Amino acid sequence: MELTADERAELRALVNSPDVVATVATRARIVLWQAEKRPKKEIAELAGVSRPTVDLWLSRYEAEGLGGLLDHPRGAGREQVPARVRARILAATRVSPPAETGLSHWSSREMAAWITRAEGVSVSHHYVAKLWRENGLRPHRHGTFKLSRDPEFADKVADIVGLYLSPPGGAVVLSVDEKTQIQALDRTQPLLPMTFDASEQRTHDYRRHGTTNLFAALNVATGEVYGECLPVRDGANFLTFLKKAVKPHAGKKVHVVLDNLSTHTTPEVMTWLQANPHVRFHHTPKGSSWINQIEIWFGIITRQAIRRGTFSSVKVLIGQIRDYIDHWNADAKPFTWTASADEILAKVRVVQASVKKLVDNNAK
Repeated sequence: MELTADERAELRALVNSPDVVATVATRARIVLWQAEKRPKKEIAELAGVSRPTVDLWLSRYEAEGLGGLLDHPRGAGREQVPARVRARILAATRVSPPAETGLSHWSSREMAAWITRAEGVSVSHHYVAKLWRENGLRPHRHGTFKLSRDPEFADKVADIVGLYLSPPGGAVVLSVDEKTQIQALDRTQPLLPMTFDASEQRTHDYRRHGTTNLFAALNVATGEVYGECLPVRDGANFLTFLKKAVKPHAGKKVHVVLDNLSTHTTPEVMTWLQANPHVRFHHTPKGSSWINQIEIWFGIITRQAIRRGTFSSVKVLIGQIRDYIDHWNADAKPFTWTASADEILAKVRVVQASVKKLVDNNAK
């Protein structure tokens, strides 16, 4: 079986995706191994399956493409859903609902109704929920993947992922962003009504003591974080922070990955960049801040130090953040970036193609 470069990239995306169940990833590996001209006996041993099973998935892929690697529903009785519809449900789940629906995220009922209208195939919400469980998808708990409309999306992804996987020799790569409006909440002091009767409901609001903005820079090579809490998020404070973040790397080329906020491109910032040509900005695609590694770290500090913390003042909150950064840096390790630019773009192409078909079919 001969595979195109796009087909190989799409299959590798399935193998490496954390959202794909292990059985489907194994089927994708079977196809890739076959394309490498490995004997079927060897493929069966590598995959831990029988020879007939290898033949099954190769024939399914040849006939149906990626959708053929998904499980056909068992015991469905009155509801036999084509593989192409299953594949489109999985693709659409990872995308924010169309604007005209007014939805912020998918529910199983809304997805079933959407697919029924778009594909002309009756699908129950029970089926959608079962499919989500089988593939580890929880759109009501996790944000969906929003497609970037940036015309330079592919070029920017290739540029930034290239920095992660193969940074220029001797250069430093910093992943930079701000986590804004972090609240100092005193969770030990709920504001309760002084008097109430059976018809009243106690409120459990917590004392709020102000907010701070965390500016942070992650050294992609070492995992170390430099952070600073500032009261206002603006271009002047960003430039002050940036100067401090790059100062330890004097004499080296510094590549800074950051998003497209206006505070990152003020005239003062651009003037400073011109005067410091050893520092170069690499902007993430619009609507794709997920590619910025500092966002991973923000998620970690939020879960481990901020979300359930009790802070009697902004000063206490800032102290907690500083202590956490010191603790992190004492045993810092870099994040392991495994997805290549081609694999990321392959996933995007799969989603874009599926969404386009859904939209086109719905418009008919």
